[in-house]
Amino acid sequence: MSRQLLKGNEAITEAAIAAGCRFYAGYPITPQNEITSSMSVRMPEEGRVFIQAESELAAINLVFGAAVAGARAMTTTSSPGFSLMQEEVSYLSAGEVSCVLVNVSRGGPGLGNIQSSQADYFQAVKGGGHGDYFNIVLAPSSVEETYRMTILAFDLADKYRSPVIMLVDGLLGQLMETVDIEKMKPATLPPKRDWALDGAKGRKPRRIQSLLMAEGALEKHNYALAEKFRSMEKEVRFELDAQEGSELLVVAYGATARAARTAMKEARSLGLKMELLRPQTLYPFPSKMIREAAGRAKNVLVVEMNLGQMIEDVRLAVGDVAPVHFFGRPGGAVADPKEILQAMRKALGKEAHA
Repeated sequence: MSRQLLKGNEAITEAAIAAGCRFYAGYPITPQNEITSSMSVRMPEEGRVFIQAESELAAINLVFGAAVAGARAMTTTSSPGFSLMQEEVSYLSAGEVSCVLVNVSRGGPGLGNIQSSQADYFQAVKGGGHGDYFNIVLAPSSVEETYRMTILAFDLADKYRSPVIMLVDGLLGQLMETVDIEKMKPATLPPKRDWALDGAKGRKPRRIQSLLMAEGALEKHNYALAEKFRSMEKEVRFELDAQEGSELLVVAYGATARAARTAMKEARSLGLKMELLRPQTLYPFPSKMIREAAGRAKNVLVVEMNLGQMIEDVRLAVGDVAPVHFFGRPGGAVADPKEILQAMRKALGKEAHA
């Protein structure tokens, strides 16, 4: 192991190298620019392909081409850039093409600002483009976890022959922490992709397409995709900090979960009993675990860096088991643990009085 001090963005680069990424295309946008910059150095050093594309549209189409040809491929961007990529994300999912897509998200809507945000939850988790499709969405909350999840993203993309999205809030992309990085070795890649368009010499031609015009063909394909999406349920990942006799379940992800954890520690020191559930996968969502925890606590508080998006999935999970409360700040404003503590008190009807 080698211990390094890295930004979250730099950890993504090093993890992609370790995972055997052979092709990267990207276009500069804040707050993910360190990824494109560091990849421009690291990929050529490893004898791999780096392209700074002329736009986000070009970047994701270049990744599509490289992935179709059999390479482990990745692009990264920030919120407005990811919006521009959505049509191609739909095509990648429909064509069952493996790749990794990273969104280091910023404040919106529109150009918004360059501060941290979690307002891209709907876009990442609910599809983002047209048609019936879903992608696995990973949400790290530390620089070290960002490194590990980037490697996981490549593995899951190959396992399910599907795009995998890493949703990293901008704060985490810029945050510096120590990371234990395994000594660089040639990646152990999966068996040669038997679907890749890598030349038909000595075999029958293959085809990857999303335009299915024959009667019933698209419906059949969509049913098959739906079955694959359901099979992704086994990839649910979450972290639970439980407490016996808890009165409140707090649900938060990414950098917001860090602030919520600090607030929870203070709340526990004041005698309030609560637990924190942090989804590490936003799709598939840990619905069963949230419902079980809500049943124990009888009250739920969702904390997000937006005006309420993940809360919809939490409400679906909880149903009528417990009331669901919300605290969020939009537009790149990061919640202070003191504000979250006050929201915890309010959810329990134990507000502090001056």
